Amino acid sequence: MQLNYINWNPNPEIVNLFGISIRYYGLLFVSGLILSIVVLQYLYKREGLPKSHLDKLTNFGLIGIIIGARLGHCLFYEPAYYLAHPLEMLLPIKILESGGIELTGYKGLASHGGALGLIIALIIYSRVTKHKLLDALDLLAIVAGLGAGFIRLANLMNSEIVGQPSNVPWAFIFKQVDMLPRHPAQLYEALCYFAIFGLMLFLYRTNKDRLKNGTAFGLVLTLIFITRFFLEFIKEHQVSFEDKLMLNMGQLLSIPYIITGFVFILIGSRKYHLNNK
Repeated sequence: MQLNYINWNPNPEIVNLFGISIRYYGLLFVSGLILSIVVLQYLYKREGLPKSHLDKLTNFGLIGIIIGARLGHCLFYEPAYYLAHPLEMLLPIKILESGGIELTGYKGLASHGGALGLIIALIIYSRVTKHKLLDALDLLAIVAGLGAGFIRLANLMNSEIVGQPSNVPWAFIFKQVDMLPRHPAQLYEALCYFAIFGLMLFLYRTNKDRLKNGTAFGLVLTLIFITRFFLEFIKEHQVSFEDKLMLNMGQLLSIPYIITGFVFILIGSRKYHLNNK
């Protein structure tokens, strides 16, 4: 028996307190960060690293992710608009034609930009703490899928980044978009990222020596962005200019990360074998 399609129409806003909007996106984004930090506490303790290092990593990483993800969306997907409205890149506002200001929240964040911002933040962190950059990258790689999965759940609650029309029995009807049953691409992606997190944690606990020298970082880059590349085939394009492209912007931006990931895996594996001869 075929299941009924899932009618999806949650209000993105959970509650509004004295003009302050609390939304599912922000709640899930913060939840993913908190859980990632909890896992990192376990990893840092197991590696014998001081808590002060983790505090710095948290501060630098959060700033890098938010700024990178925001600038990535603005410059990759809507450069013409945001270069003409630069204040709207970093402030959660919209400047109205009347001259007024509307508080909108951050409606556009790009994971490719967030990943780049995080890498830059890690370089700064490494210089400040003297924690070897590759070691820091490998530890952070273990929790990357966890945070990424929560962000895709946040997209699901916002009814954004929707999939293409489909007649699969588990299709979602995103009523805020249209009345067509569609692939819940956000849910597919979230589940894949959670699976990547589970795999990385398992590998760390069973064979962590093989994950050193950038191998874990390379493996996560490869897995996450290969997942992103192929799932883009069942997503609707986010901006109109992508209709003219053979591959959409998400896929084009994923390719350098996949190549970089393979390079790190090869270099890390070579160092492992040389050290264990």
